[in-house]
Formats: sequence, C-alpha cells, structure tokens
Amino acid sequence: MFPALTDEQRAAVDHDGNHLLIVAGAGSGKTTTLASRLAALVARGVAPERILLLTFSRRAAAELIRRAEALAGHDVSRRVWGGTFHAVANRVLRRHGSLLGLAADFTVFDQADAADLLALVRAELQARDGLAVTERRRAKKDTMAAILSRVVNTATPLSKVLHETYPWCAQEQSELKAAFEAYTARKRATSVLDYDDLLLCWSALVRSPAAAPRLERFDHVLIDEYQDTNAIQAEIVAALADGGATVTAVGDDAQAIYGFRNATPRNILEFPDRFGSDVVVLDRNHRSTPSILATTNAVIAEAARRHEKVLWSTRDDGPRPALVTCADEGAQSAAVCERVLEQFERGVPLRHQAVLFRAAHHSDLLELELGARRIPYVKYGGLRFTEAAHVKDFLAAARIVANPADELAWFRLIRLHEGIGPVLARR
Repeated sequence: MFPALTDEQRAAVDHDGNHLLIVAGAGSGKTTTLASRLAALVARGVAPERILLLTFSRRAAAELIRRAEALAGHDVSRRVWGGTFHAVANRVLRRHGSLLGLAADFTVFDQADAADLLALVRAELQARDGLAVTERRRAKKDTMAAILSRVVNTATPLSKVLHETYPWCAQEQSELKAAFEAYTARKRATSVLDYDDLLLCWSALVRSPAAAPRLERFDHVLIDEYQDTNAIQAEIVAALADGGATVTAVGDDAQAIYGFRNATPRNILEFPDRFGSDVVVLDRNHRSTPSILATTNAVIAEAARRHEKVLWSTRDDGPRPALVTCADEGAQSAAVCERVLEQFERGVPLRHQAVLFRAAHHSDLLELELGARRIPYVKYGGLRFTEAAHVKDFLAAARIVANPADELAWFRLIRLHEGIGPVLARR
C-alpha cells in the first residue's frame, strides 16, 4: 500500500495519539511522508471530512491529496478539507460568517485592490482636512498595504512596525493610522474582506466560545511548511487543537525564508513546548551528495536556535562545493560566466548548466554579462532584463540618438509623455 519508507518516515506516518512535529530536512521526503500519513489516517478509519490539510499553495494541497488518494484507495479528494490557510478561511466564512455579522456574499480584495482602496481613503482624508496631496512625499499605496499587513499578521503596534521596518514612514504615523481606520470602516460598509481579514475572521470564529461549537470539527489537522506560518495562523492552529484536533506539523526551521511575508520561525521552534508534541526528525537526504550536506550542516550549525539534525546521505560523494567571494555584483556576474565557460570547455553543454537566484531582478547584471560574452541562455521566472518596460524605454531613446529615423523607437518614446496615446503618437 505505502511506498518504501525509512524508519523515521514510518515513525511519523504511524504516529498515534499526541500532537506531532516532523522536522523534515531538505530533500528528506516530507511530501511522501505527509501524503502517507494522510492516507494512513484514512486507512485507520478516520473520516476524510474530519481531516484538515493546510498548505501554502493550491498545487501543494492538490498533490498531497492526489498521492494520499492513490495510497488509501478512498475518495479523499472531495472529502478532505484541503487548501491554503486563506482558501480554507474563505470556505469557513462562507458557511459561518454570519456569526460574525458577515454577509454570505462578501467579496475578497486581492493585494492590488487593497492598495488602491488605501490610496483612495487617504486622498479623501487629505481632501477633507484641506491638505495638499503634494505637500510632501508620502508612502506609496503598496507600502501602506505592506505596513498594514505586517501590523495585522505580526500583532505588532503600528509605531513599532514603523520604527523597526519602515523608519522612513515614521513621520506619517498619525496619517497612516487614520487611513487604516477609514480603510477598515469602508470594507465593513461594503461587505469586503482582504486576505488578512480572512485569517482574522477565521481566528475570531475558532476562538469564540459561542461560534466554535457550530463550526466543522476536525480530528486531525495536517500542516505543511509550518516554518512559514505567521502569528495569526499559529493562533488558528492552536485554537483547532484546543477544539480537540490532533495537529501534525511538517517543516524545517533551517528553511524559514519568508520573514518578509510576516512568517516567523518561532512558530516551528516553539511548537513542541506550545503543543506538548512529540518530535520526529527526518535527516536522511535523498538528493544531495555527502560533500554538499557537510557544507549544509556546517552552515545550519551556526543558527542560534534550531531543531537539532545532521543531514546525511547514502549517495556516492561528489566534488566539494566552492565558496567564491567577489568584490561586487559585477565581479560576481563575471565569475559566474567564467565558471560557465570553463565547464563548457570541459565538455559540459550549456543546457546542462544552471544559475540559481533568489528573485528575478537579481539576474540583471548577470544577463548583461552573458550578453556581452555572447553566451546564449534561457531565463525561467520573470522577464529578461532587456525585455523589462523601463529598459526598453531607455533603449528606445538610445536608438533614436543612434538613428533618428527609427520609427518604432520614436513611437515608444513619444507615448511616455502624459496625454499622448497611440493615435497621437502615430500621427
């Protein structure tokens, strides 16, 4: 029924009774383990509709449920409650939001909508108070939305968030506070929730002594990537546990990289104490060589707080990783290109080489260096540097300097001026 599991994976899959934290090191088969545990719970007689699976993407939830259904042989996909925190919150509030005074037909703002409404209410407040919009530079609407989201998701006062994370906006504290209050009032008046409201309202429901008994009851709650939860999500999980659910959390404190999204690794570090849980550590890596894992273990060991684990592998060893120190990003790009060409000269095709980076814009200088050295490449994720709108605008100006008869460059550049659209630009 189940795939071949290591002893540690089997211990996690068969665990019974207490809350469980599965500390899953990189490449240790956490998806296999979590899917197998879900299937094992169904095989033991737990009703699928009494299982809640929380993930950080719809694709992850669908994949876990698909694997579990293949293992369990039951109709799991249509009965297990599975999805992201926000998707499940939306489903719960559609059913029970009236207990909080929510209309059943409420709509949900995305992040862009939230930023637009914040800009609108701020402008209205400025007009009401007779303030000039251009009196001084103010936080952009996306920054306002990010500030409010951090306040909500970390349960931190606005003054502290501004001081620690957005110091350049500290002088706007009173204006921001007024805008946030107006924004909240406008949402209430128009039956609208934003993404953060979904979590806040779900948390309020499960924490309400009057509402909790009327909500769906879960015997088991399984959570993927627990290191990426924020304070509100951890409160929701704790409330579900107080309601009788056994919680299984899977994650790795060493892979907690979403602090900029208000996630906190404290949740996974404090899980055993907060929930009184058992802990199973998955430390066998199925992907990497011992040399790579030795480097990884050395880096992880420097963390001030961590769950103890030493990753290991039965794979044959390979070349040792190299740490290359460069003076700046330009030197880094040159070093990468030199390494690519060196490997190419040794017979490694370009299509068998890859350069990884954290965000799409981190490749800008590398792309320029690759172009200068005439090294062909394919970029996955985001536009090529030379395809970005602002870069094409600049290049259009440069092309006109080089060739004043370049009609397409003129057409692009003229349209950058306010009040000039395609028709006037073409004329």
